[in-house]
Amino acid sequence: MARLVAVPEKNRGVDWLRSALQVAVEIEFSTIPPYLCGWWSIRNRKCDAARLIRRIVSDEMYHLGIVCNLLAGLGGRPRIKESAPVYPGPLPGGVHPGVNVYLSGLTKTLVRDVMMAIEAPAAPLTGSTRDPLSIGHFYDELLKAFRVVAPDLSADRQMHERIGEDTLRPARTLEDIERSIEIIKDQGEGTSVSPADGMGDGHMAHYYAFAEIYHGRQLRETGGKWRFTGTPVPFPDTRPMAMVPAGGWDRPPAVARRLLDDFDTTYTAVLEALDTAWGEGDPHSLRTAVRRMRRLETPAVELMEMPVTGAKETYGPQFRPRG
Repeated sequence: MARLVAVPEKNRGVDWLRSALQVAVEIEFSTIPPYLCGWWSIRNRKCDAARLIRRIVSDEMYHLGIVCNLLAGLGGRPRIKESAPVYPGPLPGGVHPGVNVYLSGLTKTLVRDVMMAIEAPAAPLTGSTRDPLSIGHFYDELLKAFRVVAPDLSADRQMHERIGEDTLRPARTLEDIERSIEIIKDQGEGTSVSPADGMGDGHMAHYYAFAEIYHGRQLRETGGKWRFTGTPVPFPDTRPMAMVPAGGWDRPPAVARRLLDDFDTTYTAVLEALDTAWGEGDPHSLRTAVRRMRRLETPAVELMEMPVTGAKETYGPQFRPRG
């Protein structure tokens, strides 16, 4: 991101936009595996924390769809399998430098150090921490370039599909682009005046929703300040999935190895279907990717019930593409 942002605004043309959008694809996709692991580890999926995380996973899939549509509209092809994230590791593009994104079951440490850290605004309303290399800042620069370049967008390979509570639509005009990027920013880190996103759906922005899970209470405005003083949000009972080590699990037992292989085979098929969807403008491939992603849950949960040899914690998915 720093390299892209360092390019003078007058030199940011269509090629710059394509490069920046590929980074956006990588950023949005990289959030999904850690959020899924946290969600899958929760035993009671009807609890408040599970519902919050499930909604955020759906939003991230929608955001991925938005940036893939924009890249396809500029004649680019999202490279999803080729750029699949490696865990643990930094966020793509150099956003939030110092954040180490890892895979584990839901813990307060994961919520604070990964989930909240990923979604953190440049200047959150509930604290004084400032991070000029936030995801929101990256999207500000992207939108600024779109306004200057004002490129023509083709709808040929863009998707029109329902994703969770949102509907992904082709972007054809600058107004479409502006609205799409504002949705990503507002749903992720909120606006500068409210933790509730600005698109009228009534949901708390991701950063503040994760913070409610971490602090154990809903966020409320009192005396002109936002504080975690609302209704309790109990931390859920979870499967104790251990942090996946660098390079993956070392010599897991045969049953765990089979589940890991099954998971990674399906995960690879998800990535390939997503590449095909926007590479060829094929809505069937997008629906196939969604169906295959749902199939990941069964082997993931089975792994999370299987203790690591000599430890109290359990295995979990590695999200490692094959081939």
